[in-house]
Amino acid sequence: LRLVAVVRAVLEGEKAAVFKRDHHLPLSFHRRQEELKFNLGLQRLQHRVREIQALREKGPGRDEAVQSPAGPRELPTLILEAVKELEAAKQQVLKRIQIWKRQQQLAGNGAIFEENLAPLQKRCENLVEVYFQLQQQVMAASAELGPELLPQLLERFNEVLSSLVKR
Repeated sequence: LRLVAVVRAVLEGEKAAVFKRDHHLPLSFHRRQEELKFNLGLQRLQHRVREIQALREKGPGRDEAVQSPAGPRELPTLILEAVKELEAAKQQVLKRIQIWKRQQQLAGNGAIFEENLAPLQKRCENLVEVYFQLQQQVMAASAELGPELLPQLLERFNEVLSSLVKR
């Protein structure tokens, strides 16, 4: 009985520490901020995919570059930027999955746990949709990318998808 009392006291102390740490700002504020950051990154990524598609469809003059606020850019540069943004969005999703897993663990100690996986599933689906659009553009532009860059990009694509599936 003494052991049970000690374990119970430790768990209540951990519960109090979790509540104390997370009450300075509402959890909904953090979630909303994180959601907005992810959506902004996803929109930027979708814009990059449209830029790549527009540059590819230009035809013979496509090597002239796309005009953007940052100046003219070529197809390989645009694709590399898009892949970098895809990896950043993947990191945000994986971070959110890790947070969900931790919250699930803390729920065993009495912490509040929201079991709704719909927002997390929506994020994953949106990211995978953009992933396939970008991969399709890269495969369509494989001739312009060259033999050195294409395998590197395909490896990065495989890493993004495998890490999403595994976690």
